[in-house]
Order: sequence, then C-alpha cells, then structure tokens
Amino acid sequence: MQSLFSTEGLHPSTGFKLWRELLGERLVPIEVERLHADGPFRGKLDIAEVGPLHISRLTQSALRCETTPTAARRHDRAGMIVVLFKVAGMSTSVQDGREAVQRPGDMVVLDHRPSVLTTHEDSQALFLELPRERLERVLGSTRLYTGLSLSADLASTQLTTCFIHELIRVRRQLTPDAAERMAAIGVDLIVASLAERMAQNVPRPIHGSVVVQRAKAYVEANLQDTALDPPHLAAAVGVSLRRLQELFHERGQHISNWIWERRLAVAATRLADPACVHLPIGTLAYGCGFISQSHFARRFKHHHGMSPREYRYAAILNGREYRAAVASHRVS
Repeated sequence: MQSLFSTEGLHPSTGFKLWRELLGERLVPIEVERLHADGPFRGKLDIAEVGPLHISRLTQSALRCETTPTAARRHDRAGMIVVLFKVAGMSTSVQDGREAVQRPGDMVVLDHRPSVLTTHEDSQALFLELPRERLERVLGSTRLYTGLSLSADLASTQLTTCFIHELIRVRRQLTPDAAERMAAIGVDLIVASLAERMAQNVPRPIHGSVVVQRAKAYVEANLQDTALDPPHLAAAVGVSLRRLQELFHERGQHISNWIWERRLAVAATRLADPACVHLPIGTLAYGCGFISQSHFARRFKHHHGMSPREYRYAAILNGREYRAAVASHRVS
C-alpha cells in the first residue's frame, strides 16, 4: 500500500494534532481523544485503490474517536458505509445500541452516523468504504447490522478477509477491468459474511416484526376464509399461538380484533365501490369471511354506527352529490 502519512520523525507536540486533522479530512469530522497521553503518539496511514474501492490502513496508538450528531450531519458521505477489517490490536465500537469488540481477523460495519470507536495501543485496521445502497439492497437498513462484530471464527469472515488482503497485494497486476470485477467479488463476499452473521443471531425484535408482517400478509390474502382464526393463522406462519399473541400484544393489538377489523375495512370499501353496487350484501359479507349476513350486519353497525345498507346508500348518495357538484362547476 502507498504510505500517505506517518508521525515518525515529527515532534511529539505536533504529531497527534496533525493526525487528528488527517482523520477528519480522510474519514469524517470526528472528535479524537488520546487515551494515554504520557508517551509518544504513533500514527500511520497507508492507502490503496482497487477498481472503485478506496481502502485505508490505519496504524495508531490508543484513541477514542467519536462521530458526533453535528459531524454526521455536516459530512458529505451519507450514501456510504465503512467496513472495518481488524489487523492487529483490539478496538471497541458502539453504534445503534450495539457495543462490540474487534480482534485481529474480525470485521464490523460502521455507518456515517453517531458512533464511538476506541482503539487500544498499537491498533491496526483496514477501512473500506462502500455505497450504502449496495448492502441495503440485499440486507435491509444498515441499522440492522451496524456495530455487529463478524468474528474471525466464521468461515465466511475468514474467506472475505483473506480475499481483501490478497486483492490489495496483487492489485497492481490487475487490468482496470479485472480490478473492477475483483472488487465486485470482494463486496459480494462482505455481503455474504454479513448475511451469515445476521442469520446466526437474528435480534428478537427484528424476527418478531417479520413474523407479524407475514401474518398480516396472510390475513389480507385469505380474508374470505371463514375458518381463518388465531390458531389457523399461527399454524400458517409457523409459530405457536402463544408466541403470535405475544407479538401482536407487543404492538398493542389482538389477533382476533385485527382480523375482524380488516374484514370490516374491506367490506366498507366494497360497499362504497360503484363497481360492487350490483353485489348483494350477503354475497359481499361471505366474500369478506363473515359466516352469515346477520353476523356481518351486527359487527358492521357496531363498528361504523350504521347498517351495511345505510352505509352503501350514503356512499352512493355522496358520490352522486359530488359528481353533480363537479358537473355544475364545469357548466358555470
């Protein structure tokens, strides 16, 4: 890699100051604090480019680096994220409520948002900047995996780390086209490593949200099924009834109430739809999962304050009045 800066040979009083300025220029405006100010500060920055990838290698003494909310708003890298490959020493990262320790061979993703990175003495790491969209297109919001340490014990992490190091080593032997292709492979490996790590330990709130979304989608697609009830729904999405009830309760909802509310909402939409005016109310009720017209009428009136017939008539009348008003406006 090409050496861009080193504190070696600089006066102790200026070395850290220049290093702090360099980090703000090369990475993002941050607040940097020395953890051990009683000895000389050492810092070295090496850089390399492989196709579209910009890679920095930082070797430095113990520091605490914080990206503040003000700095995060001010910088111009909102569309990028950083992948840190730990080479030597230890570091600790804190972002989005996650605190993780990185040891040699580990990886971690950090976004250009408020965060804290603390490095121990003689720390060395590779920083690789990637377009945020490249990860989010496959893995979802970066908030799902920022600060999540990818251990060197994972085979995918080992493979990714080795590939990136080898890519840096042989980069000058690659044609521009080959460098771009190899860089794309490196990014694919990073995404695959993150996917494996996320699958290994999916946070409970995220898993719960996925289950609830699947359950609600199933309800929308099967409203007409009169047998659709909480036990049926739990079996359809592959969780116990108790677990599904817990997930809905966490969101202030009850499964049965939600199913009936969706049936009533769809029924109201169809009653007000001119394209459905020819449908008998009984047929419309059965199509929304109600077991009888009288059952539908009772629930509908309790929810909307009027009978299905009155609701349909009001919707038709309002539609005619609206069309008449529009026509009158056009004439005048």
